[in-house]
Amino acid sequence: MNRTDRRLLPLVVLCAQAALWPGAGLIRGTVPDGSALLVAALVAGLVTAALLVRHARPVTTLVLVAAACALGAGPLPPGAVAVLGTAGVALALFTVACEHDTFTAVLCVLALAAWQSLHNLSLQGLSDRDGLDLALTAVLYAATCAAGILVRRARQARWTAGQLLLRAETERHRLPGAERQRMERELHDVSAHHLTAVVVTAGAALGLRERRPELAGEALRFAAETGREVTRALGAVRAPAPSREQLPSPRERLLGLVDGFSRLGRRVECEIDSLPDGAVADAAYGIVREALTNVARHAPGAPATVTCRYGDTRTEVVITSGAPPAGAAAHGAGLGSGRGQGFLRSRAREAGGTLTSGPTAEGGWEVYAILPGRTAAPVEQPVPWTYRLAQLTAAAALVLQPLLPLLVVRTDSVSGGERVSAGVLFALLAAAQAFALLWRHRAPVATPGIVSGLAVLWPVAMAVGEYTGPVLLPLVLSMAATCAAVASAAARPSAAGPPGTDGRPRVPLPAFPVVAAVVGHAVATTAAFLHRGTDIPVPALAAGATAQAALVAGAAWWAGSVRGRRVRDARSSQAEHLAAWTEEAVRDAWAERRRIAEGLETTVLARTADLVAQAEAGRLDAVADHARQALAAMRGLLDTAREVQGPPELRPQPTLQALDLLAHQVRAIGREVEIRPADGMPEQLPSAVDLAAYHACETIITAGGEEPMVLALDADDAALILTATGVPDSVRASLCRELALRAAVIGGTLTGGPSGPVRVRLPLTAVPAERQDDEEGQR
Repeated sequence: MNRTDRRLLPLVVLCAQAALWPGAGLIRGTVPDGSALLVAALVAGLVTAALLVRHARPVTTLVLVAAACALGAGPLPPGAVAVLGTAGVALALFTVACEHDTFTAVLCVLALAAWQSLHNLSLQGLSDRDGLDLALTAVLYAATCAAGILVRRARQARWTAGQLLLRAETERHRLPGAERQRMERELHDVSAHHLTAVVVTAGAALGLRERRPELAGEALRFAAETGREVTRALGAVRAPAPSREQLPSPRERLLGLVDGFSRLGRRVECEIDSLPDGAVADAAYGIVREALTNVARHAPGAPATVTCRYGDTRTEVVITSGAPPAGAAAHGAGLGSGRGQGFLRSRAREAGGTLTSGPTAEGGWEVYAILPGRTAAPVEQPVPWTYRLAQLTAAAALVLQPLLPLLVVRTDSVSGGERVSAGVLFALLAAAQAFALLWRHRAPVATPGIVSGLAVLWPVAMAVGEYTGPVLLPLVLSMAATCAAVASAAARPSAAGPPGTDGRPRVPLPAFPVVAAVVGHAVATTAAFLHRGTDIPVPALAAGATAQAALVAGAAWWAGSVRGRRVRDARSSQAEHLAAWTEEAVRDAWAERRRIAEGLETTVLARTADLVAQAEAGRLDAVADHARQALAAMRGLLDTAREVQGPPELRPQPTLQALDLLAHQVRAIGREVEIRPADGMPEQLPSAVDLAAYHACETIITAGGEEPMVLALDADDAALILTATGVPDSVRASLCRELALRAAVIGGTLTGGPSGPVRVRLPLTAVPAERQDDEEGQR
């Protein structure tokens, strides 16, 4: 909501209050006295001014609005602050729920409701004749708070989705470079250890051939074994295992960094959780390295502690150093550029987090970084318990403040009887329905039935409490709770229908929630009117009540369905963006891998094969020459690999050998994925099966959701079998449909129900040419 809309709402409330009083009286010819107009103007001005700045100080605005309305209600006639005291307080409470955490919002609701209850008790006693205002006020506050919390959660969900897309886009550009660096490291290790050792060993054997001829045989055997090892190592470089990369994990890198400082004589203790590869892990590594370097530079000899906790909503990185020993000289104090703290904050900010640093009470230094966690949720600072205690104390003081009830005392008589007030019964029923609504997500089908069953008790409460007000008002309050339950049931993903065995959803009718609502409220409405007395025939009354309940319940189901569809569409759109960026990142990285792999196949591997052949033939001179040629080709390939090139116009299609890139990309954006290839997997697959299997794996892994997913690959004599566990229920139907279509292209089948694993079976036999053409056309 923009600033103009925020200023418009308080003005609307002010105009509505002016139209009700004194506007309605002026139309009837009643002119209020000047003192009442002055007090009303002061109250309205204070309330409007407070509401205009409600987003800057929400809780303060709520207190000012409630206090001003309570103070002005005493000297003013009834209705003079009715709109300000209801809509104004509701607007302030809605802002509190939108801007603050749930604890603060609920505390404000309870404080307002408790103050209202004490106020009514002090004025009218427990046995008020009707007491409906208490139930109405409680429902108003609860509904306003719930609406604000929903708006805040929706806003946080949009922010989280945006951060997740931003992280995915960042990783999309990062993955090709990371793959290029991985292959560079692997190639460097091969050239530095294997081929260089062959060159050195062969040269030494040639130099000592006359004095120690036995070295020639050892050099030839070493060259042959090393050549075969180079071939195996380069094969692993071209197609690494899809489960976990052989490179050090982020945790191992951090542990190695800590061990490196420990070997330099530093006392460093650490507690490090496992982190996924990605921008968060890189930021954590850079922050720890810079912080430990600052400790070694400015506080030599001081102990340090490194803590890295990876959670669902945040990643906490804490580096704490103690006070340096007395007399320790900081030899590196002047070596820094003075920009280390700025670099630390920029690292955290680029990863989507925050960083603070400062001295500790013990004389040391602490660096505290909060980075995004597994779900990319918004980073929220923890609230200390002292702040919560202050909130509770302030709320209790406001509720028990004795002056406010005395200032709003009216001359209404207090009813004396021993019967229970209808308002108390209404409040209890409203609380019971609200409590049932808290379980709407865990029991989406049972909740509408429970709320509708409680609706039948409202006419009983009206009769027991001898309610004489409008007969439809309590029924409307009950219907509001039932509509919330029905709309929540309609918005659930299961309302779209569970997938069948063929992957297509079965669309059910909104039977139970709507029927329960219609029956319960038709009975309640009929009983209420019959108890009050009416000239309408019972059949006509029952038919009208049923039609009215069916219309309202149907509208609630339709509204919930629309909202659920919009939420699912938004999630589907986000999943499509993530899948598209993941596919593009994998294709770019796969193209980078194929570019370097082609150089390996045409140069290094060919010369390494010649080296092995010459070593087996016993030609030591040729072995040394081919080893030098392979080493030169490797270095040339390294120089070529370091040349950053743009993605080619025609990128090769990824196959199952690119599953490690796919898993790496998905893990980097916070999804736990484990790929388990079986030992019986064939080394070579038909091209159509290989492409279809990769696309099926890509569809499964990028389906979305926050639950860990396991993808198992196995094969028998006739088919390749993909088994996915951890598929989210919200995307199961669409995922099964897409997988069924992909599998049908090459004659495969899909097995998956409303729950449990999803299995795709792809035949290993030759695929007809027309189907291959169809697959090429789809790609």
